[in-house]
Amino acid sequence: MKKNIICCSFILFLILIGSITYFITKDKNDFKSITVTVLSTKGDDILVQDNNDIIYNINTKDSFEANAGDTIVVKYTGLFNNDQSCKSCKIIDMVNYKKATSDNNLTTELNDNGIFKDFYSMAYQKLQTMTLDEKINQLLLVRYPDKDGVNILKEKQFGGYIFFEKDFKDKDKNEVINMINSLQKVSKIPILTAVDEEGGTVVRVSSNKKLAKDKFLSPQELYALGGFPAIKQDTIQKSDLLSSLGLNLNLAPVVDVATKSSAYMYPRTLGENTELTSEYAKTVIETSKGSKVSYTLKHFPGYGNNDDTHVNSATDDRSYDEIKNQDLPPFKAGIDALAEAILVNHNTVTNIDSNNPASLSPSVHNILRKDLNFTGIIMTDDISMSALSKIENTTLKAILAGNDLIITSDYQQSFNEIKDGLNNNTISEDLIDKLAFRIIAWKYYKGLIIDNQK
Repeated sequence: MKKNIICCSFILFLILIGSITYFITKDKNDFKSITVTVLSTKGDDILVQDNNDIIYNINTKDSFEANAGDTIVVKYTGLFNNDQSCKSCKIIDMVNYKKATSDNNLTTELNDNGIFKDFYSMAYQKLQTMTLDEKINQLLLVRYPDKDGVNILKEKQFGGYIFFEKDFKDKDKNEVINMINSLQKVSKIPILTAVDEEGGTVVRVSSNKKLAKDKFLSPQELYALGGFPAIKQDTIQKSDLLSSLGLNLNLAPVVDVATKSSAYMYPRTLGENTELTSEYAKTVIETSKGSKVSYTLKHFPGYGNNDDTHVNSATDDRSYDEIKNQDLPPFKAGIDALAEAILVNHNTVTNIDSNNPASLSPSVHNILRKDLNFTGIIMTDDISMSALSKIENTTLKAILAGNDLIITSDYQQSFNEIKDGLNNNTISEDLIDKLAFRIIAWKYYKGLIIDNQK
């Protein structure tokens, strides 16, 4: 009996020692790891991005040294918060890996099976022929200047120009074609030629009777006249007109869900519920495929009933569940239909990121990349709008938030911000390469660049 008690006591002792050892070593062994690239550093905080373009903010606390462009492996326990910050997790270790230098390094990093994947190899080869300044300017979609547009483009080599109603005023078809052709002739890489041709109140091209017999109708007018077949036919007609003029990017459709006539965005929307707006997004994107014009879903993550960010900042206090269920489905429907580009608005959506406008928020862009699996081009709304007027370094912040393409009316300011960020190691040239790479791959996909194609 005494021997049995001693034996049982010994077994219990071993179990106790094992349990203590387990809990002491648990954090050291039960960890997760993630490989990321450092986007920027500030004090103990580092902003990083994984291979799926998800952005994380990590507080190192232990003076871990990392520079923009470094590739690191982060070992941690617990969970990242919804905003991808490591507040509820514990960093176990971070290892700095020397960046690979093989010729296929960039294409390996972007092995995301994305929408432009068939053109990655050609895009990478093209990237090797470009100067740093050319790569920076490739990220800019610039408002067409009132004068010297050709000479400015010849020097700067922008990613593209965006045209407004004044740029077409009193011009006939041949004059517009010649305007566009003169720009393409001086561009080493064919440029994006963009307009907002939504229909209804926003008609940059069809407002000119020399270019179109009638203005394009609004989505609501079309839907009332003939439902989605009418919208499909309208998309074909828009694409034919824009393409015939040399315009290759339409910053439309507006797929915001607005059902209240008092909402600022209402006249530009379908004016119907989430389900019908999703069908609208799908119809326009599917119909545009095969034309020479790309379409852009806007204004992510959904404008709601907010004020006009052209003249004021706007705050959206709706719950995330409401946005997720009401506003995101039309964007998802467009993405599933192979949308190539999405434009992000300047509203501050407090239940996603209360500190930054959507266009400058990594959390908003993470929803696009992670939750909606979007692999195409993310662009800002015009960063010269009043909603961002009190924010410094908007171009740099837009890039660090996850945008590929910056719409700007002040190209020199945008260029200088990026160049300064590179010079002071706030961002790395590898990040610029990655963004320019995606834009060039898009241009191959669009058929703008035809060299090296079989």
